[in-house]
Amino acid sequence: MPPVLPDFSSSVKLKYVKLGYQYLVNHILKFLLIPIIAAVALEILRLGPDEIITTVKSLNLDLVQILCSVFILLFISTVYFMSKPRSIYLVDYTCYKAPITCRVPFSTFMEHSRLILKDNPKSVDFQMRILERSGLGEETSLPPAIHYIPPSPNMEAARGEAELVIFSAVDSLFARTGLKPKDIDILIVNCSLFSPTPSLSAMVVNKYKLRSNIKSFNLSGMGCSAGLISIDLARDLLQVLPNSNAMVVSTEIITPNYYQGNERAMLLPNCLFRMGAAALLLSNKRRDRSRAKYKLVHVVRTHKGADDRSYKCVYEQEDPQGLVGINLSKDLMVIAAEALKSNITTIGPLVLPASEQLLFLFTLIGRKIFNPKWKPYIPDFKLAFEHFCIHAGGRAVIDELQKNLQLSAEHVEASRMTLHRFGNTSSSSLWYELSYIESKGRMRKGDRVWQIAFGSGFKCNSAVWKCNRNIKTPTGGPWEDCIDRYPVDIPEIVKL
Repeated sequence: MPPVLPDFSSSVKLKYVKLGYQYLVNHILKFLLIPIIAAVALEILRLGPDEIITTVKSLNLDLVQILCSVFILLFISTVYFMSKPRSIYLVDYTCYKAPITCRVPFSTFMEHSRLILKDNPKSVDFQMRILERSGLGEETSLPPAIHYIPPSPNMEAARGEAELVIFSAVDSLFARTGLKPKDIDILIVNCSLFSPTPSLSAMVVNKYKLRSNIKSFNLSGMGCSAGLISIDLARDLLQVLPNSNAMVVSTEIITPNYYQGNERAMLLPNCLFRMGAAALLLSNKRRDRSRAKYKLVHVVRTHKGADDRSYKCVYEQEDPQGLVGINLSKDLMVIAAEALKSNITTIGPLVLPASEQLLFLFTLIGRKIFNPKWKPYIPDFKLAFEHFCIHAGGRAVIDELQKNLQLSAEHVEASRMTLHRFGNTSSSSLWYELSYIESKGRMRKGDRVWQIAFGSGFKCNSAVWKCNRNIKTPTGGPWEDCIDRYPVDIPEIVKL
């Protein structure tokens, strides 16, 4: 009877085979170059100094040829360094933290809803069901005007909210970085739904008496992804304006956009959106490299607005009673998944290691040539990034991305906890998430961060950052008084 072979599948773990494959492919150049360098070094040692000198003299190079060669090398080096993009650094950032008086526990939110919508109990029940499954906690905040019964969303109150959140964030940024308002060369403010005249950027210029030659921009109507659009705009400007500082302010003003009607698709934002703002300092100055927190590596933007369904999935409109609100389509998650797929297709080759790109390519070829029913290979983005900041747009958004990207609970922890503590703060939510990771003491030099945001239009934008230094737990941030309580368990349904 032939001997029974051991069950290798139980003794050899496939994950180690995969790790070996990844290491081999990702370091293939090193494995190829080391033998070549070793062979050249051995040949030089074998020849000896006399033969090397004889070989050099046999080339018969005169002074003119040597000078021309040196000139060509210097010219190529100069062109290379002149054409190389400037490094963009995130020096520091701050997030607005609302006072306790603005907090809206579930009981307060539902009591207000019952009083405001007393003639439509079905709408009240709908909001309660959404809130129970939203993933929000008891400490999220709404602006003062929304606390009135009925709410008073007038222009004065909206300006008051804008001044409160923006000026608080900017004041903290100046205090933390030590910069003066006159040091700012570029100002970008993004707020999707509140666009007064004069603009919010003009409001900041007036408040801080910024220079008359400042390059200021005000972005509106771009939804929750506008923060990364602002980063992209700042990057482009800093490439052509040497030795400059750019300040980016991301926020969403809730006051004028609180819907008081009965349309369910337009009541949904009331349950999710909350107060928030972030202020960032970007720089292309070499001297800021040592103190900057992060270096910007990539920004990838995907716009699906050419498709009518994508264009109207997040749409500001009037209801039959003439009340204005934001209509969120039932197809929103499907459209977001399509936009994410397009964005990943672009960013994947920029960030994924060679091992993942080869596996994806082989799977794609196999499905095209051999069997279309082969399961498509989903690249492991955990090999490209240590941290993920997924826009805290809602529980469903985070769940869908965690599933599609095959992320662990820890990878999406920052997004879930930000949604729980602060709600959907629109374009600024990514910075609350990054602050959470820092407050937990998880950010180390060399770590890579992937920020993903979705916005009306429909857009999916990504930014990749590389940590520039070891970051200590920040003081005075939005998580300072509560980080020890997180992470918390968030049940599927919170019974109200």
